[in-house]
Amino acid sequence: MFHIATGDKTPIYEQLCRQVREQIALGVLEPGAPLPSVRSVSSSLGINPNTIQRAYRMMEEEGLTVSIPGKGSFVTLDTDKRQEEQRTRQCRRVRQELTDLKKLGVSREAALQLVMDVYEGKEEK
Repeated sequence: MFHIATGDKTPIYEQLCRQVREQIALGVLEPGAPLPSVRSVSSSLGINPNTIQRAYRMMEEEGLTVSIPGKGSFVTLDTDKRQEEQRTRQCRRVRQELTDLKKLGVSREAALQLVMDVYEGKEEK
């Protein structure tokens, strides 16, 4: 379910959170779906259980998951609302980045090309 990019400078707990967000957005993890136990993720990835617990706590604080004592962690039932909130936050960030690019003198055509490249799956140059 999870994989860790060892060359990535992103902290492991953030990598795990990002993967769960992506899996929810893609419908891989459905509302109410259980997450693997902290112990099983820790042993399968060879990572300290405290790191996994930190990721699970962060996901719960974001409202992605809910923790039920003695049962485990589960994807929240209101994922549509969460996804919409996440899209809104991301759009705000993209808008700010585009504003910054404009201030730096990046042309409209160059900015549009970046967007098209992303949507077409082209690699960064």
